[in-house]
Amino acid sequence: MDNLLHEVLLLSIMACAVAAASLRKVVYSLIAVSAMSLLLSLEFYLLQAPDVAIAEAGIGAGLTITIYVLAMRACRDKRGDLP
Repeated sequence: MDNLLHEVLLLSIMACAVAAASLRKVVYSLIAVSAMSLLLSLEFYLLQAPDVAIAEAGIGAGLTITIYVLAMRACRDKRGDLP
C-alpha cells in the first residue's frame, strides 16, 4: 500500500511537470508548477524528511510562484495583456 501511494504521487508529479511544459497559457503553467511543488513536498514528507518538505512547500510553492506572478504583472503593465 505504501509503495502504491509513492507511485501515484510520482506519476502525479510527472503529469504536472508535463502539463507545465506543454500548456500555452503562462497562468495555467504556473498553477501546474505550484501543484507539482506541493505534491513534491508531500512526497518528501512521506519519505520522512519533514524539514525538506517544509522548505519545498515554502520556497517552491510559495516564494517561487509569487516571484513569477509579480514578473507576469510587470509584463502585463508594460504590454497591457498577459503572455
